[in-house]
Amino acid sequence: MAFEDKTLTCKDCGKEFIFSAGEQEFYAEKGFENEPVRCRDCRDKRRRTREGGEQAQRQMFTVVCADCGRETEVPFEPKDDRPVYCRDCFNKRRGH
Repeated sequence: MAFEDKTLTCKDCGKEFIFSAGEQEFYAEKGFENEPVRCRDCRDKRRRTREGGEQAQRQMFTVVCADCGRETEVPFEPKDDRPVYCRDCFNKRRGH
């Protein structure tokens, strides 16, 4: 069965999106009978909402940069034996 790209309209935002031949083949392999009704952005947004809401943000930890001494926040719990850097100092150390 040959698949061809299709243009569909998202039921949430109204934008047109492409349902590619590859996606159609994947749907067929999985036994899905219905075409998607939402674009990728709206599907992702809906998934995030189901997984704890868009208000659910990652926990941030306040630390002092080991290089410049500035207070900053990082999205991981720092270990006592490892230095933590602010974004600017981290990027300098990486060579950017």
